[in-house]
Parts: sequence; C-alpha cells; structure tokens
Amino acid sequence: MPTYTAPVKDLQFVLHDVLKVSTSDIPGYNELETEFTGAVLEEAGKLTGDILAPLNAVGDREGCSLENGIVHTPTGFKDAFEQVKAGGWPGLDMPEAYGGQNMPIVLGTAVGEMFSGANQAFTMYQGLTHGAASAILAHGTNAQKDKWLPKMVTCEWTGTMNLTEPHCGTDLGLMRTKAEPQNNGSYKISGQKIFISAGDHDMADNVVHLVLAKIPGGPKGIKGVSLFIVPKFKVDDAGVIGPRNGVSVGNIEKKMGIHGNSTCVMNYDESEGYLLGEKHKGMRAMFTMMNEARLGVGMQGLAAAEAAYQNAVIYAKDRLQGRDVTGIKNPEGPADPLIVHPDIRRSLMDQKSFTEGARALLLWGSQMIDAAHRKGDADADGLISLLTPVIKGFLTDEGYAMTVQAQQVYGGHGYIEEYGMSQFTRDARIAMIYEGANGVQALDLVGRKLGQDGGKHVLAFFELIKSFCKENNTDEALQDFVGPLKMASKDLQAAAMYFMEESVNNPNNALSGSYDFMHLFGHVCIGLMWSMMAKAASARLSSGALDSAFHKTKLATGKYYMARRLPATSMHLARIQSGASCVMALDSEEF
Repeated sequence: MPTYTAPVKDLQFVLHDVLKVSTSDIPGYNELETEFTGAVLEEAGKLTGDILAPLNAVGDREGCSLENGIVHTPTGFKDAFEQVKAGGWPGLDMPEAYGGQNMPIVLGTAVGEMFSGANQAFTMYQGLTHGAASAILAHGTNAQKDKWLPKMVTCEWTGTMNLTEPHCGTDLGLMRTKAEPQNNGSYKISGQKIFISAGDHDMADNVVHLVLAKIPGGPKGIKGVSLFIVPKFKVDDAGVIGPRNGVSVGNIEKKMGIHGNSTCVMNYDESEGYLLGEKHKGMRAMFTMMNEARLGVGMQGLAAAEAAYQNAVIYAKDRLQGRDVTGIKNPEGPADPLIVHPDIRRSLMDQKSFTEGARALLLWGSQMIDAAHRKGDADADGLISLLTPVIKGFLTDEGYAMTVQAQQVYGGHGYIEEYGMSQFTRDARIAMIYEGANGVQALDLVGRKLGQDGGKHVLAFFELIKSFCKENNTDEALQDFVGPLKMASKDLQAAAMYFMEESVNNPNNALSGSYDFMHLFGHVCIGLMWSMMAKAASARLSSGALDSAFHKTKLATGKYYMARRLPATSMHLARIQSGASCVMALDSEEF
C-alpha cells in the first residue's frame, strides 16, 4: 500500500527562505515564526500520515453507498473526520468570530496540501465546506453569517456548491432550477443538480447547499441567476436543527476516481432556501467560492503528484532491474536498482522539479491573497486573479501527467491495483475537469484575464521578472536561472503580443492558441519560482547553512527544470503563432 510523508521541510523552506513570511508587512504574518509554522505543519503531518493516508485506499476500494436515502462514507472516514474537527483544522484560516483560528491563507494552503496529498477524496468534504463558508462570509447578511458560519467553520455542518444540471455545465445561463419567492422572504427551490461533490454523507449533522437558481421574471441567461442557501435540515433562528428540507439524493455517481467522496445527484423539491447576496447576482457570489476552489483544485494536482512521486522514489530504489551502463552499483545483488538508469532519473526529476516548483507557486499565490484581503493590496488582488486559471489549469494538467510518470516507474506493477499507483492517476484526473474544465480556464485566461484593467496585471508580471533578472544578472550562482527565465519570459510576451494583434480581426487565432498559452504561462511561473528558490538556497549555502545537502539538492533540481522543462515555452509559442487555419481546416462533417 502506498505511503505518504508530509513535505514539512520543503514547505518551511518556501515559507521562510523564499517568501520570508515572518518579516512580511502583511497583517498577521508576524505570528508566522519558524517555530510556530513548524509546530503546526508537524502536527498536520502526523494526522495526515498516520490517519488519513491509510484510509486513502479504503475509500478507493469501498466508495460511498446510498441506502434508504442515507449516504454512507467508507470505513474509518467518520472517526477520522471527528479527529480533524477536534483539532480545529477546518477553521485554521477562518475568522475567530465564527470559531476559526484566523491564521493567514498561506498557512492554510500549506496544511491543505498535506491533507489533499494524504487523501484527496476525504479532504474534499472539508474543502467544499470552506468554500461555501467563504461565500457566505463575503456575501451574506450579518444574520446569515451568525446562523450558518459557526457550525460550518468547525465542520459540524458541511457545505457544497450546486451549479451543474444534466443539460448544462459551463453554460449556466441554460439552467432550469427555479426559485419561487415566498411571503416570509424565503424561496421555494425546485430542480435537479448533478456532480455535487460531498453532496450528502453521514459525517455531519447538516449539509448546507449553495444552489444557483433563477427567480421567475428575472433577466434571461446568466444575468438572471441568483444564489441560495438551501440546508438539508431546516434551522431555526436560534441555530437549532429542525425538520428535513425538500432536499434528497437521487443517486451517487460511479466514477473513475475519488471514490471516497460522495458525488451526488441532488433533487430539490420546493426546498426552503434563502437568497445569498443580491437577486440576479448569483454568479458574483458563487465566483467567491469558485475562485477559491480553483486554487484548491490546483493544489490537488500538486498534491497527487507529490504523493505519487514519493512512492515512485521508494520503488525505484528498491526494485532491482538491469545493470548500470557505467558500472555495477549493486555487486551483491542480481541487478542494480531502477534508480541508476538515466531514463528513470529523467522521470523522477520531471516529477521532483514540478512538485517543488508548483508548491512555491501555490504558496506565493496564497501570499497574494493574504495581501489583498489583509491589507487591501489591489495589485496583489489583480495578479492572483490573472494567475488563478494558470494555477488551476497548468498544475492539474502537469500534476496528472506526473502521476502517470510515477505509475510508469513501476512498470507492470503500476497497472496492478495492489500497488496503489493507479489511484493517484485516477484521482488526479478529475482535477482537470471540475471547477471549470482546463480548456475553459485557458479561454478565461486569454479572453478575460489577459486584458483585464488594460493589461495592467500581465504587464506587472513581466516587470516582476524583468526586475528579478536585472537584480541578479551578475550573480554567478544564478546564471543557470536568469538566462533561461529571460528567454521564457520573452516567449510569453511574444505570445501575448500575438494575441493583441490577432484578436480583433481573427479571434480564432487567439482562442486556438489559448491552451498553449496557459501552459507557456505556467512554465514561466514555475521558472520564476525556481529562480527565487535558487536565490534563497544559494544565500543559505553562502551563509554556511548546516543542511547544505538540502540546498545543494534544491539548486540541482532547479537547474534541471530550467534546462529540461522550461524550453517548452518555445514549442508553445510556435504552436500559438501557427494560428487557427490548421485547427479549423476541417468542416464539422469531416470529423
């Protein structure tokens, strides 16, 4: 059975050596001293490694079941959920006023990676709740916050988001779920939603659904969509659970992965619901949850890749197969371990350089969110808005690819369920689809985010790279980083310029290149992260760091990414500049 070890040391390196959180001027960051974050991460690491990781295979094997209207989670999930709640982990970065600990999001992200890496399906129950609570926090009335948040922050009640219907996914303007206004200010919600993660289960006393629906007489299409709080059980003004609402589970989906999470068909039969935010402004409120979820899904791509990589390394060191072409390395055995072979090393270096770079990118993005929320930094808010589709799309595409590479290290055993590697691949696959399929993320990046605020934020990103390269151009230790980063950034700028020139007269030229642009952008982001990590590691080595092996390894891994992975930007640029003619060459009947 696969194992999982929380990457505490690497998280600490990024937090303190790269992002320097404890000396940041972001309110609350002064609490993030090395000893404090280390204690939090170590404790989370114990929980995830000892309790959640062993349940990962159990959840995959057993799945969830629906019996007489009750959804049962896999063996051990309920007890584990109680331990998670008892530790206060669901509310780590939520407001103290509602039972949270008010820690910065950057620390919540670090802990979240551990939870997801150990057991993605299990962690989704609290993850969806966090997103729903954030939407209520941002858009609810004071009375709604007081009523729903205290129990949701602690996960005594969990939450969901309900968007998709059988006939509409991305095009939510086609939805049919209706909300009929009542005399008492509530609404009667009627309709069906599908693909509802953590839609129902036996681990919480109530489930608070956030449901998109249309109020009759409102504007057509997406402009007529509103958001409603619809609980499984009604709750009175004192917070006491009452009778069952008109909410039921029609089915639990049989799916490729994340079997331990109950993905439900939800039926709403004149359910009592309460408007969240303004009428016909439901997407504005839902996007609070969706944007948080998209960063969380990007984290799932990283976490799955990290867990798969850890096990691939163990197998590569243990499995004897063939001899090293440069000389026998295991003379006492019948063969050398797999890890001596260059192609296995290539695969492992692909995985290692991706996971460490992606981890830095996620934490850097989380720091921007903290800067935006805690000190009103509009520039940070704009930059993370630009990078959200990149983080979601690129990290999940690459994360899935890395789980496949880890599986490949096992050879035939990687295809056998007993070894557990297929679960990482199957679980990671959904991250490329939900919370906006990655093709939609690419379209959002090119069609909306690139030109947002007159292109201010992408220009700020280019300037950030330019400044880094200028400041470190003469640093001998960073020459293997600054040069490649400059070249990759030029490719990104050339692609952006191409879109600007072509988007008006031939928008298909921009749209057909959007997916390559998302990946080009992602590689540049990881290249920047590796350059920043290399600078931090080099500084530690120059100051006589005790753990020199760690920092030397960090530099070697970064050099691999810059030399072997970052040059993909030129390929993506060539594809983008080829335009749409070859993409659109066939008539639909010719497919």
